[in-house]
Amino acid sequence: MASMSDQTTHPDTQDPATRVEATASVGDIRVAAMDLLARREHARSELQTKLQRRFDDAALVSRVLDDLAAENLQSDARYAESLLRQRLDRGYGPVRIRQEMRERGVAQARILAALETVDPDWCEAATVAFQRKFGQARELQPEDPGESPSYHVRREAQQQRLKEKARRMRFMQYRGFLPEHFRHLLED
Repeated sequence: MASMSDQTTHPDTQDPATRVEATASVGDIRVAAMDLLARREHARSELQTKLQRRFDDAALVSRVLDDLAAENLQSDARYAESLLRQRLDRGYGPVRIRQEMRERGVAQARILAALETVDPDWCEAATVAFQRKFGQARELQPEDPGESPSYHVRREAQQQRLKEKARRMRFMQYRGFLPEHFRHLLED
């Protein structure tokens, strides 16, 4: 039977991503933070979460993040603007962008400041997202120029147009746009 000491995992054999370093110096934490920031901007809360997974000393992590913010190497304002521009380029609207920023730990004041700084035209962004998904044509279903259709055919066509309009509306709402941003795109 194996003893208890044989069953424990030695710290050197643990997965490096999940290993918590018990003895961490300011330099080690700073290097890890700089590595993360070199890849992309991070919100302070994101950095803190990632660094605390790796290092035990929460006070030391917080102190290093304070230093990085003081040196302007980490900035929540810059992060919020960067995330806003990225999501705008992907075709997302204000509701979804704000929600994602809140989930990532960006303060409401920073979100509002980023929106004011970038000042996107949400109607234009909605139009671009709509056209990427549905093409240039706005009409929901072309009318058949043939002979006058029967009542049932007209009713079926009307129901199909309404279904398509609802589908397009759900897509735009999922993307985070408000009805006033895309309503003009759904008009027949």
